[in-house]
Amino acid sequence: MLYAVVSSSTYLSSIMSSSNFDLAPKGLKELFLKHAGKSGKKNSMNKGELKALLHELFPGLLENAKDPEAVDKLMKALDHNEDCEVDFDEFVVLITAVVNASGGR
Repeated sequence: MLYAVVSSSTYLSSIMSSSNFDLAPKGLKELFLKHAGKSGKKNSMNKGELKALLHELFPGLLENAKDPEAVDKLMKALDHNEDCEVDFDEFVVLITAVVNASGGR
């Protein structure tokens, strides 16, 4: 399901070819922690925090999404333990799906 949500965006190819997209684990962790815990658990993100992170990491992705419920679908697909939060391990699944959907660029 996550792959279907992520791969439905034609915007991903341009994101992945951008020099601003940093796949280094340290950079991803820092970005995650920057958004995590603002209005919930310290080491996880709620839907609002996830949306803010997506806006920063993938500018224009949500605006260009054909599905207005994209964030809800991503949240549901990522939240494996069903606690209504996305932890770092669940976030890494999203990054992996984005890389795979873009052809590994």
